[in-house]
Amino acid sequence: MYLSELNREGPGPTADGDTGGAALQAGKKARLSRRKLGFIALPVVALLFFGGYSLFGDKAQADAQALPVVTVSQPLEKSIVEWDDYVGRFEASQAVEIRPRVSGALTAIHFKDGEIVRKGQLLFTIDPRPFTAALAEANARVASAATSLALARSELARANRLIADQAVSAEEIDSLKARVQSAQAAVAAARAQVQVKRLDVEFTQVRAPVMGRVSDRRVDVGNLVSGDGAANATVLTTVNALDPIYFSFDGSEALYLKQLRQKQGRDAVEIRLQDETGYRWKGKVDFTDNAISNGSGTIRARAVVANPNYFLTPGMFGNMRMRAAGAHKALLVPDAAVITDQARKIVYVVAKDGTVAAAPVQVGAVLNGLRVIRSGITPKDKIVISGVQYAQPGAKVQGMAGKIEAAPDVKDAAVSAPAASQATFSAPR
Repeated sequence: MYLSELNREGPGPTADGDTGGAALQAGKKARLSRRKLGFIALPVVALLFFGGYSLFGDKAQADAQALPVVTVSQPLEKSIVEWDDYVGRFEASQAVEIRPRVSGALTAIHFKDGEIVRKGQLLFTIDPRPFTAALAEANARVASAATSLALARSELARANRLIADQAVSAEEIDSLKARVQSAQAAVAAARAQVQVKRLDVEFTQVRAPVMGRVSDRRVDVGNLVSGDGAANATVLTTVNALDPIYFSFDGSEALYLKQLRQKQGRDAVEIRLQDETGYRWKGKVDFTDNAISNGSGTIRARAVVANPNYFLTPGMFGNMRMRAAGAHKALLVPDAAVITDQARKIVYVVAKDGTVAAAPVQVGAVLNGLRVIRSGITPKDKIVISGVQYAQPGAKVQGMAGKIEAAPDVKDAAVSAPAASQATFSAPR
């Protein structure tokens, strides 16, 4: 290509004109240099063009993706039942210390330690022979007193027949009447002693006063037991009545006032044990104390729980809940969407133009991973439920539609510590 262009410039220098040939050669070289520069500059310009296009295109794309992406959703609206939580322990509905009412040697034990005993079942036997002998002596005194009474009555009757003949004086008659009355009193006293001695014989058989679970024996056969007085009497064993069983708990003054103002269903309670996730034990409040404690600011109360299989034992710890109100509509959001801002709770609400605003809310219980929102938002608000860390009040975000769903109940989940309150979904009507 370069040779053809050189040939088109004209003939070469002549033999007699060296100066003109040299000038012609210089012009040709200058034109060649300009053409080479043009060929070299063309790729550079193309490179700059495409580099600038790429740079400005990436910048435009980056500008389009500058807004952070968050997931938003309207709050879930469901019908729930709210509960108040309490902590307490089970107590026997009747706890009885078995003590003898007479003193003597223990001759027999008629139960196995820890078994269920019926009311009136024989538990211990104390040697009855001394008391049987005392009863026989008392019966003999009754017979002697009855004989004396019969003699006094006979003498009075004989004197009454002689009074008409004035064979006896009135003073003698009065004396005989007094002897009859005295003999009657002696018979009554002797018969009372018979009742006492008969009771002593009966008390040699120690029986269960209530139905329940008996403890172990505290005294073995052959030991002398004392029954002279209630304070000094020997404790033989104890019996706890367990069906029904009591659940005692303390409630704060605030909860007590709340229950008083919302009386619906406040006597029904549900209880779970330490190793249970569900509230399987049902009961009713049957007693509330007559004063609030000045020291703790709490009031003592008690619930009655059926325990037909004697599974519940006095001293067991339990978490109890009591209905705070009837079923009502509530708004729920994921618990992670609620942010603590110093002393208040907030959620982020995204407007139509993507602007984020902080909405202070009043929160309630957690239900299957969702937090009950009592006030502060409406059912139409779009709440940031994911990507909360990218949202800032006053800034704009790109909202991506999401959905709020309650987590399923997990029966094998670890037992968590009780909260101040909780809620459940109400049964469909």
